[in-house]
Amino acid sequence: MGSIPGRNAVFAASLLLALLCVDSHAQTAAPGRAYPVKPIRLVVPFPAGASSDIVGRMLGQKISEQLGEQVVPDNRAGAGGNLGMGIAAKAAPDGYTIAIATSSIAVSPSLYANLGYDPVKDLTAVARLTSIPNVLLVHPSVPAKTLKQFISLARAHPGKLNFGSGGAGTTNHLANELLKHLEKINMVHIPYKGVTQAMTAMMGGEVDEVVMPVTTAIPQVRAGKVRALAVLSEERVATLPEVPTGKEAGVEGLVMPLWYGMFAPAATPREIVSRLNRELVKALESTDVREKLTAQGVEPWPGTPEQLAELLRADIEMYGTIVRSARLPRQ
Repeated sequence: MGSIPGRNAVFAASLLLALLCVDSHAQTAAPGRAYPVKPIRLVVPFPAGASSDIVGRMLGQKISEQLGEQVVPDNRAGAGGNLGMGIAAKAAPDGYTIAIATSSIAVSPSLYANLGYDPVKDLTAVARLTSIPNVLLVHPSVPAKTLKQFISLARAHPGKLNFGSGGAGTTNHLANELLKHLEKINMVHIPYKGVTQAMTAMMGGEVDEVVMPVTTAIPQVRAGKVRALAVLSEERVATLPEVPTGKEAGVEGLVMPLWYGMFAPAATPREIVSRLNRELVKALESTDVREKLTAQGVEPWPGTPEQLAELLRADIEMYGTIVRSARLPRQ
């Protein structure tokens, strides 16, 4: 009888060891096996056809193939991208909601008194994605063939020319505010729900000028429906080689590229963020995606969550300076 407790102790110890081994194996295997187990929603805070929609869908399709689960785009346009980003910020931090943001996310804190979310505190940076030059376009009826001619026209007729944008706080809005500030001209801002709507309005003669990503503008430029006066980048763009930079066109400092980054709700588990980052970087470095992006004037710019977070913080400060110098009212 005295030997039974000893046998029970040995049995209990063996059982505990086995359970620990199983638990250890489960912890090691779970991240790769457990995520994702259902479709991932990709919030696109701009309309279908916008450059963020084009890039988002392209990357979403590629990582769907890599992850083995569908990445489903969900366009939530409005408020210069803030409607969609606010939805993403309030989603469950489980890795099943991500959002593609443009650099306009760094402008919003300076423009909106009640933004509804904090880009730094309420979102988790996942991956830096791409960089795209902006281009300044005018309707063919505008009697200006160069940027300097356009500026002279605006200066001669204060408040007569107008420009469309994808909403207050978008880079296509701020680019024109920067132009107004640099050249001391007065133009009227007409915001739309997205830059594609602004482009449509310009082609219909409702607005005179729009700054927009090269990716979205190329088809209309090549069709002769709009006139490109300058690219807002340090160097000329390979897909529009005939269009001068802002500096070449006579305006020093007119540089405002558009970057894209992927975000998730704050508190999304680090292992999920790391997994998504690896898959996005892999997609951006794949030959087919790189060729598709560069053909549309988009430069792949993969980066870590830390690089995207630092880019966001730096641009919030930079755009804040532009907003204050232009004396834009908070909304």
